[in-house]
Amino acid sequence: MATILYAEDDHAMRRFFEKALEKAGHHVIACSDGERALRALKFADGAFDLLLTDIMMPGLDGVELAKQAEILSPGIKIMFITGFAAVAMQDPKTAQSATVLSKPVHLRQLVGEIDRVIAA
Repeated sequence: MATILYAEDDHAMRRFFEKALEKAGHHVIACSDGERALRALKFADGAFDLLLTDIMMPGLDGVELAKQAEILSPGIKIMFITGFAAVAMQDPKTAQSATVLSKPVHLRQLVGEIDRVIAA
């Protein structure tokens, strides 16, 4: 399946989706904030297929993380899972290159969208 970098500051949500995505067959590296995810990207040397990130996080937010991911790992797929979908849509470049799912999101919907984005 896919190797996913997942950045989410909500501990319970991060653990839940991390375990669920692993059960769906994906390899997941979960980070509690944007800075940790950015470090993982820098050392991964293009190993990630998908960046799944919340938008509103302390420090480096998900939109800036996504922009850095596109520089560090050209071709990486980007998906936002957020309670602030309108924020992602304000940046035309981000809106065109990323899939945005609004919280709360059903697990089946998340897995289906990840499969669709990876296959595209």
